[in-house]
Formats: sequence, C-alpha cells, structure tokens
Amino acid sequence: MNKQQTLPKQINQDLNGIDYQDIGDDHLFTGLETPLKADAFKLSDQEKKDRIAILFEEIMDVIGLDLTDDSLKGTPKRVAKMYIDEIFSGLNPRNMPKIALFDNKYRYNQMLVEKNITFYSNCEHHFVPIIGKAHVAYISSGKVIGLSKLNRIVQYYAKRPQVQERLTNQIAEALKAALKTDDVAVIIDAKHLCVSSRGIKDDTSATVTTFYGGKFNTPEKIAELQNYLKD
Repeated sequence: MNKQQTLPKQINQDLNGIDYQDIGDDHLFTGLETPLKADAFKLSDQEKKDRIAILFEEIMDVIGLDLTDDSLKGTPKRVAKMYIDEIFSGLNPRNMPKIALFDNKYRYNQMLVEKNITFYSNCEHHFVPIIGKAHVAYISSGKVIGLSKLNRIVQYYAKRPQVQERLTNQIAEALKAALKTDDVAVIIDAKHLCVSSRGIKDDTSATVTTFYGGKFNTPEKIAELQNYLKD
C-alpha cells in the first residue's frame, strides 16, 4: 500500500454518464485522493520518460511543428524529464518527504505559522500552471517538526495535477498525520492560468481555500491566524 492510500477515504462524486464537455470549466473536486490507476507505478521512471517523449513528439507533429528544427528536436525528451522528475514528481509516493518529529522541549503551546510558501502546481483539467502561496499552521501536541518539512509537504502535494480544494485538504491531512494532532490550519491563495490565460481570461481574480482543524476551527483562532497573515 502506498502512502497516498493511507489517507482517509472520501466518497467520490459519481461521474457516470457525465461528459467532460458538460463539466466545462467547472472547478470539479472529485475526492481527497489524487485519481491514480491501480498500476500507476508499474513502469519505471525511465520507462515513463521514454514513453512520454514518444507521445509528446506525436503531439508536436500533429500541431504542425518541425521536429527537425534544432530548437525543437530535443523538446519531447525535455518535457518527459520535466513531467517525471519535476512538476509531477509528487505523484510518486517514494518522493514523499521523510518527517522526523522532535520533542517540544521549548514548551511552546501557541500556534506556529509558516506563511507565504510559494508553490507551482498544474490544473488537472487543462494541465496549465497554478501559482500560489500556502500558509500552514499547527499547535504542538507535544511534538514539533523542522520548518523546512512544512514547505516540503506543500511542494510534494503541489507537484501533481491538482485541484486547489484537494491540494488544501491533502496538505492538511498530511500535517495531521505527521504531527499527530487535529490542530492544523492550511490557507491557499492561488492564481489559475486556466482562468487567466484561456477561457474567461480573467487575469485579476485569485482563488482562496482554507482548512481549519481542531483548535483552529473557532472564530477566535481564525481571527488570530488571519491577523498573522497580514502583510
């Protein structure tokens, strides 16, 4: 069982009989877990790169690009490497950051906030970038983790085809599991290029999603957290 399968299950929306054109540009969120095939890791990373390079070369050929041009002939392999090693590396549970917990010897029992974590993800509906900032917070239940691990958890889940609602919840559930507490909060503020560069072409809007768990799910704690996030 991979690490993604240890996350709590959520009933997926029944999409039987729904055509993708009916969905259109709606921000559909079908479940907590990233939709993966049962044999998603049957191929090695190199085998995936080799296959993607062939397929992407076909795409370039179909849209009419000259693949003999010096600037283009290496593009299929570059895209394949980028997909597997970089922007979609969060699909592979082997890349989940290893989390080490430490005793809270400081006896710090207030919220810890790591704000303005810059991330780049990709919309799973159009495979164009989502660019945003994540703010994460937790209250120690007796254990703490290194600050960089908070960033790494955000980056791990961002590096896959995503929906912002799912990304928010995945980060929160990973933090709850790692820190052994429900007292976590996640706020994401992001720009979706599927909105700004195509379709409606609205370049000024942004999307905000939140998760408030445990002690954070009170008006007082939400207000306190929001105050910390003010520039």
